[in-house]
Amino acid sequence: MEYRTLGRTGIRVSAVAMGCEGFEEKDYPACERLVDAAMEQGVQFFDMYTSNPDVRSHVGRALSRYPREQYVIQGHLCTTWQDGQYCRTRQIDAVRTSFEQLLRQMQVDFVDIGMIHYIDNQADFEQVYQGEVMAYARQLKQEGKIRSVGLSTHNPDIALLAAQSGAFDVMMMSINPAYDMLPASEDVNVLFEQQTFDRVYEGIDPKRDKLYRTCQNLGVALTVMKPFAGGLLLDEKQSPFGRAMTPVQCMSYCLDRPAVSAVMGGMASEEELRQAVAYCTATDAEKDYSMILTSAPKSSFHGHCMYCGHCAPCTVKIDIASVNKYLDLALAQGMVPETVQNHYDLLSHHAGECIACGACMRNCPFGTDVISKMQQAAALFGQ
Repeated sequence: MEYRTLGRTGIRVSAVAMGCEGFEEKDYPACERLVDAAMEQGVQFFDMYTSNPDVRSHVGRALSRYPREQYVIQGHLCTTWQDGQYCRTRQIDAVRTSFEQLLRQMQVDFVDIGMIHYIDNQADFEQVYQGEVMAYARQLKQEGKIRSVGLSTHNPDIALLAAQSGAFDVMMMSINPAYDMLPASEDVNVLFEQQTFDRVYEGIDPKRDKLYRTCQNLGVALTVMKPFAGGLLLDEKQSPFGRAMTPVQCMSYCLDRPAVSAVMGGMASEEELRQAVAYCTATDAEKDYSMILTSAPKSSFHGHCMYCGHCAPCTVKIDIASVNKYLDLALAQGMVPETVQNHYDLLSHHAGECIACGACMRNCPFGTDVISKMQQAAALFGQ
């Protein structure tokens, strides 16, 4: 398993993580088997957005057989269970009651990330941020019942607003190559409508690109939901790229984005879990998503560095993908943040060593002007 640090929280999490959808409508023995299969394969990061008391209790009971320090929980505030159904709420009494139930049902004293659930428009964000819900989250953090505060959204505008506020350590976003090309929207339902994808795409939407770089620069971690676009990307007939992607390719794309620490898949079986965890042992060829993106009939990523690593091997051993990532992070900030400079300085070889041989540009499937980017990086970072 690959482990990553969850931004400025310092918490180490498995890059492949578990959403809670796969535990729905399962009895306790089935949930226990799925938890055990996850833990055996190093998957120790669990998202619990659901307010379903059976799911919470089953997963909590299964996890309670392990030492608490061996697993990480992303638990959501503002979800409640009413008349046998999940509901989103901002009513503070319901928020308090549901979170207290979460701790009891999960058999824990705290959750690692207290995720304020599902904010997709600015009015809702302002109500939460300036109101009782945020005050309650801060209180829980002071009491040690949550270790860090997060926010989940499908809207990159809201995610960027939240990241820049400084109040949130973790952001849960719907990320995949199809969604990345769409403009921001307050209506999450458009992400599941086939006609949404009937358009010509010009690479990653600039707002999403800015979000990734801003989060990386600020130390805000991204955890990913909807990595397979609800299965759309796994189906050749539905995919906007005209070809099906594999689960490993979807995982690889998400984990290549700046600031992404973990991908939450809704794995419902040991086989689906195995397919996701296969990312960790996959070859570079198996992870490669570049040809699917570059050959898509209605999209163009020309000139965009996707950090896919096809530029390797460099004649003088520069890690070109990392240099480009640090360059983009600095350009997005309009300056060179100290953390980005430090990461760049630690590279074994720097952009100034580029001999402009052009081997990388012949390898790049996206037509990136790598030589110019190396020259720009050398000037910006000083070596």
